[in-house]
Amino acid sequence: MDQTPAGRLILVGTPIGNLSDASPRMREAIASADLVAAEDTRRFRALCDRLDLTPPAQVLSVHDHNEEARAGDLADAVAAGRTVVLVSDAGMPAVSDPGYRVVKEVAGRGLEVTSVPGASAAVTALAVSGLPSDRWAFEGFLPRKPGERRRLLESLAGERRTLVFYESPHRVGDALVDMAAACGSDRRAVVCRELTKLHEEVLQGTLGELAAAAADGLRGEICIVLAPGEAPEAPAPEAVVPEVARLTESGVRAKEAAARVAAAHGLRTREVYEAYLHAE
Repeated sequence: MDQTPAGRLILVGTPIGNLSDASPRMREAIASADLVAAEDTRRFRALCDRLDLTPPAQVLSVHDHNEEARAGDLADAVAAGRTVVLVSDAGMPAVSDPGYRVVKEVAGRGLEVTSVPGASAAVTALAVSGLPSDRWAFEGFLPRKPGERRRLLESLAGERRTLVFYESPHRVGDALVDMAAACGSDRRAVVCRELTKLHEEVLQGTLGELAAAAADGLRGEICIVLAPGEAPEAPAPEAVVPEVARLTESGVRAKEAAARVAAAHGLRTREVYEAYLHAE
């Protein structure tokens, strides 16, 4: 019977800019790994040089184009008792970076997956934005094609959570123009540039103001944080009576119909039900 103890997969967060953010645990995990799977092996080795770390003998590239094929090999390595460290170019692996497929394969086999947490540009941007952070969503990179980008932004215009996006320096101006068109030029937003780096900049303003400021593009790594949309004004109870009537005509009891319609519009069931009764 095979007594080889299973190894583990460790997702290791790396600095998003400032090398002083490299944690002791990050250093220890890299130094003790049997195998490192890196988004870009050259960048990983350069990081090790700057941090005076000796990388393991085996460093394997795992990026968007080969992750699916590599996932099984890495899971096999973990199953064989090896400690596999997964790193992306910067930040946390699997967060808008390679890693998801590897984690899915390893975890799907019942093998250990753990992490050495590190900085994330999305969370850092949210924290410094000054926008509501109790409920938020990460949308990653916006579509490159203008039509797809506009359709996505239009679908998100009414989102009640703060939204965080990544964007490339040369497309950020067009992205902000499209955001202003979809969400209104007065909607608040924050553009974060080069977070934790020497030329870090946090630009606050309306979408209209930020679009003008970024018209010629911006340099560096970009995060856009978009304020939540405002709640739509609730209709008067009398205005939703036709909806209640349609439900009752389909066989739904009046009180249940009123409850469903009230919930859909943020109204009180009693007020909707009374409006329905008075309209009969």
